Amino acid sequence: MIHLPRLLFAAPMSGSGKTTITAGLIAALRWRGLRIAPFKCGPDYIDPGYHALAAGRPCHNLDSWLIPPDQIAGVLARRSAEADLAVIEGVMGLFDGYAGNDDTGSSAHIARLTATPVIIVLDARAMARTAAALIAGLRDFDRRLRIGGVILNRVGSPRHAALIRAAVEQTVGVPVLGYVPRHDALTLPERHLGLVPVAEPGRWQEWLAEVAARVEQTVDLDRLLAVAHTAPPLPVPVPTVLAPVSGVRPVIAIARDEAFNFIYPDNLDLLQAAGAELAFFSPLHDTALPAGTAAIYLCGGFPELFAAQLSANQAMLGAIREAVAAGMPIYAECGGLMYLTETLIDQHGQAFAMAGVLPGHSRMTPRLTLGYRTIVAQAETWLWRAGETVRGHEFHYSVWEARPTDLPPLYACLPDAMRPQPASEGVVIGQTLASYIHLHFLACPSIAERFVAAASTFFAAKSAKG
Repeated sequence: MIHLPRLLFAAPMSGSGKTTITAGLIAALRWRGLRIAPFKCGPDYIDPGYHALAAGRPCHNLDSWLIPPDQIAGVLARRSAEADLAVIEGVMGLFDGYAGNDDTGSSAHIARLTATPVIIVLDARAMARTAAALIAGLRDFDRRLRIGGVILNRVGSPRHAALIRAAVEQTVGVPVLGYVPRHDALTLPERHLGLVPVAEPGRWQEWLAEVAARVEQTVDLDRLLAVAHTAPPLPVPVPTVLAPVSGVRPVIAIARDEAFNFIYPDNLDLLQAAGAELAFFSPLHDTALPAGTAAIYLCGGFPELFAAQLSANQAMLGAIREAVAAGMPIYAECGGLMYLTETLIDQHGQAFAMAGVLPGHSRMTPRLTLGYRTIVAQAETWLWRAGETVRGHEFHYSVWEARPTDLPPLYACLPDAMRPQPASEGVVIGQTLASYIHLHFLACPSIAERFVAAASTFFAAKSAKG
């Protein structure tokens, strides 16, 4: 067993300020010299960037719907190696998960699986004694959870905080461990998919320093740490064992820049464990793929915000088309799919030429497509065996239009409570696999081995040709 002090910060609803409070606490505790291992519940690429910035180390996702639940505690323990404290930010409301009658994937589910004390971040605007009723409801809804305390966010004044503290502590018995006042300097910029990623230019360090300073002033960090130390030991993690390819480590080129940065750190780690050499490149700024590239991973992001620059980089678009023509394995998710279409039509209705690997165009819409998906592979490919099932998720405002009806789909999405009708998803064109579905490789670690094996095969064939 492993002793790991830990806390999970949750809220009654999205928009309560979990990311701000969590990042500020991580930074404030790091100022004390503590080594913090950051985590985020659920399928999220943006919030983890803030926590990684604050902690100075990667933030890993804990998603008990995508990843088998019996592996979650092990992931937490393994990714907290050499840390003094693990800090987990929840997702949406405390009990919001897969469905209305199923909290799988929720903050509460993660807290139960890892026996982690929960700290409620409560947006206290426009309330006083009612805060006690909310905390009582959250505590009593599932007594398997341990609510270790409350942090009040966006309070109007110290007197406002004192009123709420008295109501919560005297009527519910849950300690209020501090508060953070309302202040414009703490507000994070947002857009259609949530917060602005820290991969883009911004005053992120200044913002983080401001939040950390305010948290340090009005939150009792010593009491928080005391709650963290009440967490019971975790089981020793069982490592994921992969069979790395023999011989030369093939180069897999990973898109990573302001436009493309939606990728789980675990996916990269598993590719390396399976024998790949990872080389990062920028579709925005680079004019060629990394030397020796044998496969390409085009992850998601915000290509619609950088469409003009992506379109203007004809050298990189040409390099992608040459890779496709050569039969190089290419895997594209969401924004990567958009990049491969003929044209991207942005949110202002402007059209920009893209790689043209996939016929048709991607167009931004006002409608969000969001949710977990269970998908079944429809074809034998270098990544999948026909009929294999895996879990993934979607999160996008774009649609792929004018797609020829005879293109073979990559997946079939199985019906669920939110989408009762089955649907085809993605495409297979030669060695190019593209889809709106995001995958967490821990859900099916063998795909990392297959990805690397396909890159190795391509490299060997190319080398044989001289």
